[in-house]
Amino acid sequence: MTTPALLTLAITSIATILLIGGWLRTDLVALLVLVILGVARLITPEQALAGFSSSAVITILAISIIAEGLQQTGITYRLGQQMKRLAGQGDRRLLIVVMLAGATLSLFMNNIAAMAVLLPATMGLARQVRIPPSRLLMPLAFGVVAGGMATLFTTSNIIASSALRDAGFTPLGVLDFLPIGLPIVLVVVLYMLLIGRHLLPERHPAGQAARFHRLREELLNTYRLTASLWEVAVLSGSAMAGLSIREGGWRTKTRLNVIGITRNGNLISAPASDMIIDEGDTVLAQGEPSVEVMVEYGLRLFEEEPAPGQVVNGEATLAEIVLAPHSNLVGKTVREIHFREKFNLTVLALWRGGKPVHIGFASMPLRVGDGLLVQGAATNLRMLYRERDFIILEEDPEAVLRPHKARLAALIGLVTLAVAIAGWFSISLVSMAGAVAMIVTGCLSMDEAYQSIDWKAIFLIAGMWPLSTAIQASGLGDELVHALLNAASSTSPLILVTLLLFVTMVLTNIMAGQAAAPIVLAPIGLAIAKATSSDPRMLLMAIALGCSLAFPTPLGHPVNVIVMGSGGYTFRDFLRVGWLLTLLLFPVILLGLHFFWGL
Repeated sequence: MTTPALLTLAITSIATILLIGGWLRTDLVALLVLVILGVARLITPEQALAGFSSSAVITILAISIIAEGLQQTGITYRLGQQMKRLAGQGDRRLLIVVMLAGATLSLFMNNIAAMAVLLPATMGLARQVRIPPSRLLMPLAFGVVAGGMATLFTTSNIIASSALRDAGFTPLGVLDFLPIGLPIVLVVVLYMLLIGRHLLPERHPAGQAARFHRLREELLNTYRLTASLWEVAVLSGSAMAGLSIREGGWRTKTRLNVIGITRNGNLISAPASDMIIDEGDTVLAQGEPSVEVMVEYGLRLFEEEPAPGQVVNGEATLAEIVLAPHSNLVGKTVREIHFREKFNLTVLALWRGGKPVHIGFASMPLRVGDGLLVQGAATNLRMLYRERDFIILEEDPEAVLRPHKARLAALIGLVTLAVAIAGWFSISLVSMAGAVAMIVTGCLSMDEAYQSIDWKAIFLIAGMWPLSTAIQASGLGDELVHALLNAASSTSPLILVTLLLFVTMVLTNIMAGQAAAPIVLAPIGLAIAKATSSDPRMLLMAIALGCSLAFPTPLGHPVNVIVMGSGGYTFRDFLRVGWLLTLLLFPVILLGLHFFWGL
C-alpha cells in the first residue's frame, strides 16, 4: 500500500473512532479531516473546500428552508391535524396512520424536519386516545426512516447521487428510489403491525401526561410538582424585598423557583426574572425550602398547600419540551444558557431516566432527549417553538405564524416537487429556487431561513466530503476493493452487494452515518463498480439504502434519538424491535436491486 493510501486510511480510521466515541463534536471532526487532508497534500486546496459547494450541501440547505416555509404557514400542522382525524381509536389503525403519515411526509422533506412536525401531533394523538406514547413513537420513527428510503431527499441518498454526478455518471433521480423504497415502506408497516407492535414497551414517560389544554394538572402530578409547591410571604424588612428575582438569587439562596407573585390580590403568573418583589407580596414557588433559610431572609412559608391551578392562571401556560438531536445546548446547563432571561419562561422540572428532577437541575448538563417542564406566556412559548434547539411536545397554534400564506407555500412546494420529478434541472438548483421563492413571497423571513438550517449537518457533510476524494486519489479505494473482494469467497455480484450492504448498515448504526457513512463508502462503491464492471448506480443505490437501515440502534438515525427520550425507550428496545426488521429488509433490497437494477 502506498504512503498516501496509508495516510488516508489512518485519517479515516481515526475519524471513525472519534465519531463513534463522541469525544469531539461530529462537525468538528469533519473540519479536522478537511484541514488535515489539505495540509498533508493528499488533496488540492480546491478539492478540500469543494464540499461546501457540493450539490448535496446545497440541496439539504434548500430543503430545510422549504420545510420551514411549509411549517411557518401551517401546511405541516394541518397534516398533523388530519392524521388525528384519520386515526380513530383502534390500536392497529393508529399505528398504520402514524407510520404512513411519517413515511408520506418524509417523501417530501428531510427526515428530521418530518419528525419535528409529526412528533407533537403523535404525542397529542397518544394523549387523546389514552395510550402510552411508547406504542406510537418508535413506529413513527421507523415510518419516517422508511419513507426517506423511497425518495432522493434523504441525506444519504443525496450524497450517493452527488457522488455519481461528480464521478461523471448519471445521478440518481427523485423517482429512482420509489421501486425499491415503496416495498420497503410496505414491509416496515406490515412488520410493525404483525410483529413489531407486540415487542413495543408500554411506558408512560413525562410526555404522556402533558395535557397542554385540558389536563394541565395531570402534568403537574406526573412531574410530582404538586408536592413541591409553596406559598411564601415576603415579610417587612425581608432581604429579598426590593430586589428582582434574578438579583435576589431565589433559586440559589432559598432553593425555590419563583413561578408566580400575588400582589394586591392579583396573581402575576410566570413573572420575568427582572420583576421586583416587594414587601407584602406572596410568592408562589416550587422547590425544597429550608425553614431556617426562610427566617434568615425574612420569608415565611404558608401552612396551606397552594392550589396547582395557580401555576397556569392568567396568561401563563405549561409546555413540555425536549432537546433536539442537533441542539447547540447539549452539555450546557439551564443556568449557563440563561434560559429564563432569554425566553421569559420558567423551567419547573427536568425529566430524566423515567423520573422528575426538581432540585439542582439548573446545574445539570443537558442531554439529548431530556424533558423540561416550562411555564410562561403563550407568546413566549411561540418564541421557543421557533428555537431550533428544542422540540415542543404539544401542538402550539401560535406557531403557525403566516396562515394567510398557506396556499402560496403549498403551491411553491408542489411546483418544486413537480419540476424536480420532471428532471428538467438539477435537484440542487430546483430546490434552491423553491427555497428562494418561499423567502421572496414572504412565507418566511431570511432570518428564519437561516435558523431553519442544521448547520452542523452542513459542516459535517462539507468537512467529510474531501475524504471521498482522498480515498479515490490516494489509491486507497482500489486497495479496499481488493480487500473486499478477497473477504468474499466469490466475486459474485450478489455476494459483493450483500457484503457491501451489510458493512454500510453496520457503519450507519455505530457512526450515526447518515452523512459520514455514505461519504466514506461512496468512493468504495464506485471503485468496486470499476473493478467488477458492475453498474455504479446500482452499487451506490445499495449504499444509500444501507445507510437508512437504521432500525437496530437509536444511534442509527437522528429521528431515533428524538423519540428515545419522549417514548422512554432504551437501547435494548430498539434492538429488540429493529434487528428482525433489518434482516427482513435485506432480501427486499436485494430483490429490488435484481429486478430494477440488474443485480
